[in-house]
Amino acid sequence: MHEKRYDGTVERLRSPDRVERLEVERVADLCLESGDFKTLLDVGVGSGLFAESFSKRGLIIAGVDINPQMLPAASQYVPGGDFRESTAEALPYHDATFDLVFMGLVLHESDEPLKALQEARRVSRQRVCILEWPYRENESFGPPLAHRLSPVKVADLVKQAGFTHLETISLNHLVLYRLAK
Repeated sequence: MHEKRYDGTVERLRSPDRVERLEVERVADLCLESGDFKTLLDVGVGSGLFAESFSKRGLIIAGVDINPQMLPAASQYVPGGDFRESTAEALPYHDATFDLVFMGLVLHESDEPLKALQEARRVSRQRVCILEWPYRENESFGPPLAHRLSPVKVADLVKQAGFTHLETISLNHLVLYRLAK
């Protein structure tokens, strides 16, 4: 289980080149656009890169990661955050706990992407945002095409998980999906 787990370093996750390509600030702004969000769950929080950006915007932050070595790094960058070891498929929170759930480059790594989306929907009150790799050949940044999710697959999973709205936003190197319940 969870063979696609990230096994690199915190430094690699926070390298300036990677941060620039991920468009962290733009992604955070797009996730928060047209909403009134106070609480956020970062699923696959890693080193806390996105959690830190959301925290700077005044949100109360929680995060989960399957890799327990990532949690101290997330806590270092978001000292007030509540970080726990967990899979995306079994979130340790009650229904409708968070205004916004963010899944940054984690859905394609999930053993059961449908279950992960169902869990994200369950714990969110308003919106779920999914940041993923574009489904394109010959990308030098990110995983091989075989590990990426096609837009058709994402749309199918979103529908099966019970979301009523899917918006796709193309970024320079990634794709952001905004989902509504």
